[in-house]
Amino acid sequence: MLSKTEKHLQIMGTQINYYFICHTKLWFFSHHIKMEQESDLVSMGKQLHQGTYQKEKRDYTIDNLISIDFIKKGDMLEVHEVKKSKKMEKAHEYQLLYYLYYLNVVKGVENVVGMINYPKMRKKITLKWDGTREGEIRELTEKVATLVDGDMPKPVKSPTCRKCAYYELCWV
Repeated sequence: MLSKTEKHLQIMGTQINYYFICHTKLWFFSHHIKMEQESDLVSMGKQLHQGTYQKEKRDYTIDNLISIDFIKKGDMLEVHEVKKSKKMEKAHEYQLLYYLYYLNVVKGVENVVGMINYPKMRKKITLKWDGTREGEIRELTEKVATLVDGDMPKPVKSPTCRKCAYYELCWV
């Protein structure tokens, strides 16, 4: 059994993202109940991902915890995430901050910057890791671990539910 301080090393980037979207979705995903393969919206997102940034070598997975859409190397290491829309911007930002934290603090990679790419909107958000948010990210990983280790959270109805791959598990 992992100690509470070691649990942050077992959190996936997707779990960080889902923490900000829906705790029930996070719990289902974390207990290997994965419905995304049935979702048309997920399929559209995958098509967008495959159809953009084709010149970049893509899909890096590190320690089976973080999956980076593509990386550019230069003076700084650029970690890129491709997203369909800014509707879940906070979830996107924290997922990328977690990637930056993991690369810098856990793996020792210095000079890393993150970019969220919204190709349909032709926008890009840049996040830099300077260590000032390390405590916040550690606290977030502890919250995720606690939620995952507990009982399934009761679903909370929101406008995003109708388009969620887990809709039937929560509301039908």
